[in-house]
Amino acid sequence: MLASAQLALCSRPQAVVFDMDGVIVDSHPAHRVAWREFLRTVGKPVCDADLNFILDGRKREEILVHFLGPLSGAQLERYGRMKDDLFWQAASEIVPVPGAFEFIESLHGAGITLAVATSASASRTRSMLSRTGLLSHFRAVITSEAVRKGKPHPDIYRLACKCIHCCPSAAVAVEDAASGVQAAKAAGLRCIGIVGSRSGERLTAAGADYVLQDFVDLTIEKFHSLVGMQPRWPGIG
Repeated sequence: MLASAQLALCSRPQAVVFDMDGVIVDSHPAHRVAWREFLRTVGKPVCDADLNFILDGRKREEILVHFLGPLSGAQLERYGRMKDDLFWQAASEIVPVPGAFEFIESLHGAGITLAVATSASASRTRSMLSRTGLLSHFRAVITSEAVRKGKPHPDIYRLACKCIHCCPSAAVAVEDAASGVQAAKAAGLRCIGIVGSRSGERLTAAGADYVLQDFVDLTIEKFHSLVGMQPRWPGIG
């Protein structure tokens, strides 16, 4: 009985590291509006299919270069500000991912260490988390400026674990993008994928240990069962 209890205790994560866009807040519609308008403004109109590129957890600089080609540091900064201004103009479209706020509150109340690892800029990330009232819940907030290589490179998750003094194998990432899942797994974290309205196949293929639609009805007990030491076959929970 004692051995079983110790195994159960060890299987419980010490920390949870969240992506932000598409995981904590459903900001993808606002991003699509902002990027479409920004690209139109600079003479590069795109169709909806082209905009799917922005949803895969990439750094803003990568997105700008993808659509506009090589840019100077000054251009990256100026265009980045333009895009962020347009994003905040569309902020009324941003809503919480269902159940996300409640789940974060429950983890925080249970004493589990929380962090954010996002490809968003530091200013937008902290502003968004402040608006949600959740910023103080996160011991570390790691953004795109903190790492040279963005997702799917594992640096951002390695840095997040270092900042919260947690071994990656004792942490769980929560992601909605294939590149984010790949980054978390390469860093040694277990990973839960949040699919929202999209297909879960891309996250399973990227290596997600389990895939959920959203956080609705996800209790801490259910969470522990999903990310326990025993392997679980990925699927829509």
